[in-house]
Amino acid sequence: MSKSEKTSPEAPRRAADRIRDTAAELFYREGIRAIGVEEIVTRAGVTKPSLYRAFESKDELAAAYLRDYDQHWRDFFEAYATDHPGDARGHLLAYLAGLATRASSAGYRGCGLTNAAIEYPEPDHPARLVAMASKQRLRERLRELSAQMGARDPAVLADSLLLLIEGCYASGQTFGEGGPAKVVVKAASQLIDAAR
Repeated sequence: MSKSEKTSPEAPRRAADRIRDTAAELFYREGIRAIGVEEIVTRAGVTKPSLYRAFESKDELAAAYLRDYDQHWRDFFEAYATDHPGDARGHLLAYLAGLATRASSAGYRGCGLTNAAIEYPEPDHPARLVAMASKQRLRERLRELSAQMGARDPAVLADSLLLLIEGCYASGQTFGEGGPAKVVVKAASQLIDAAR
């Protein structure tokens, strides 16, 4: 350890953390398959052995990225419940309003989990397994919210809302600012009203 490291008030970031952060940025922006291990280690400023000490393979690194992405997304989604206690409709519509804004911003690449599910159609690929588990949890959560909103058939409303959300992820990448994502709150409101 160098003298500057000993006296630094902030410890240097671990190689595994730098790898994880670098991979997350690159995987989201470019896609998982498009990014090689060499680019990750070069940008992270580490060696290949450091990567393979921290992650068994690139596939496992991709799965770790998606687990992190999933946790961040769930925390983000549930933060809207805190802002709207006991109000499932308010919670969902607030999330959708934020999604409409994000989906219309520069650099938006959709949902990293959806993108991974598309990139990896193999049912047993580690990235796909993480993505599909996340999507199933979202579907179940939307069913809970749909029941709380008094839907006659919570499963149908939940799946309809899920289609809107996934449509936002895709159309945001295609149309950007001014695209169909801007109407997601209105569309969801109409679906909720019709389902009650």
